[in-house]
Amino acid sequence: MRKLSANLDREDGLDTVLEVPIPEEMFSSGGNSRSHKSLYTNMKAWMRSHVDRPAPSSLGREAELLQLMLGVIGAPLVPLPVQAQKSIISHHIKAEDPIEASMAKYIIQQYIAASGGEQALNSVNSMYAIGKVRMTASEVLLTANGNDTGPTNKKVTKGGRGGEMGGFVLWQKKPDLWCLELVVAGRKISAGSDGKVAWRQTPWHQSHASRGPPRPLRRALQGLDPRSTASLFSDAVCLGEKAVNGEDCFVLRLDAQAAALRARSSGGVEIIRHSVWGYFSQRTGLLVQLEDSLLLRIKSASEESAYWETTMESFVEDYRPIDGIYIAHAGRTAASLFRFGGSDDDGHTRTRMEEAWAVEEVDFNIRGLSVDCFLPPGDLEEEKPGCDAMVNSARPPTRAQALPRIGHSKVAALDVEDSDPTHEEDGRRRS
Repeated sequence: MRKLSANLDREDGLDTVLEVPIPEEMFSSGGNSRSHKSLYTNMKAWMRSHVDRPAPSSLGREAELLQLMLGVIGAPLVPLPVQAQKSIISHHIKAEDPIEASMAKYIIQQYIAASGGEQALNSVNSMYAIGKVRMTASEVLLTANGNDTGPTNKKVTKGGRGGEMGGFVLWQKKPDLWCLELVVAGRKISAGSDGKVAWRQTPWHQSHASRGPPRPLRRALQGLDPRSTASLFSDAVCLGEKAVNGEDCFVLRLDAQAAALRARSSGGVEIIRHSVWGYFSQRTGLLVQLEDSLLLRIKSASEESAYWETTMESFVEDYRPIDGIYIAHAGRTAASLFRFGGSDDDGHTRTRMEEAWAVEEVDFNIRGLSVDCFLPPGDLEEEKPGCDAMVNSARPPTRAQALPRIGHSKVAALDVEDSDPTHEEDGRRRS
């Protein structure tokens, strides 16, 4: 990972420290020169605070897919919050507990022991991680019956065979304070939580807050934060066993309750379901797969409604001990975004995204990491009762722009459910 960049304004100037380290592969001689030029152009824009953000209307189809990748798999949140002061084994197995809940608690106790033990996990007050990612996405306009094999279907792919490279930096102080900075193909997003509100900041939207109580970053639960993972699944139930890549695993499931779903819903977006599954190895006790599913209903001025279903599967690999705690150093995530319902002529849209990630550096108990490091941006758009928490700045696509079928900049906002695509659905019908 490259942490310094040549001075883009003066050849004799000092190197610039990058806010987010960039993978060395992006600077290799065999790379695409056009991509290099675009990268350095964007790097210069990051260093100049007065540079205006590009208007959403100027973004092309590939840029919209990049926004979608960053929004969906860049910094998603888990379904439920994790209590910062909750003991990771506070829920002891009780005789009156259902057998499924008792089995889940036992599996989590084994996971805690395999990760390094409760004493080691509780000794961690803060951490940071640096890593690199490679993302790809493709979108298919399906027929009315949901098939993607018809001759009229269209497909657009972002990232090519190699994908879009990028890097990330994650800072965390207990599970309720965290900050992520992610750069992919010269585009940067930031997300974080100060313990009171979770927020996101992107080049194509004003900073905006998530509805409901702040929740942990899903990326941290992909093998980087065993303590939060154990706390999250301590209230889960065991569904049985399943083989994952040849590894026999116990399957735990946790569903967001109705009250939590209502708190995250708005007048135009109803969250119907949000569930998460954890697959824990019977051999090692460690987490090997994390899966979640989110189902939304988008309401419109008419009686028609469109549904969005997002599913994500993350495979966690390459565990290594860091100060006695086993941390995953590699993995891959596959996500699918499926749209159905609405008017008959809208058809169905399925977007598939993939991310491969590798962790380069991890350390614990960072000195000088205060709560001030996790303050939200000054331009944070606060949610008001009855209003959306984000800025509706995306222009509805025209009929000539039939693919993509959605305003990607909206779906790529903080969480999919934090946006209100109702206006875009209406705008598409009028066009």
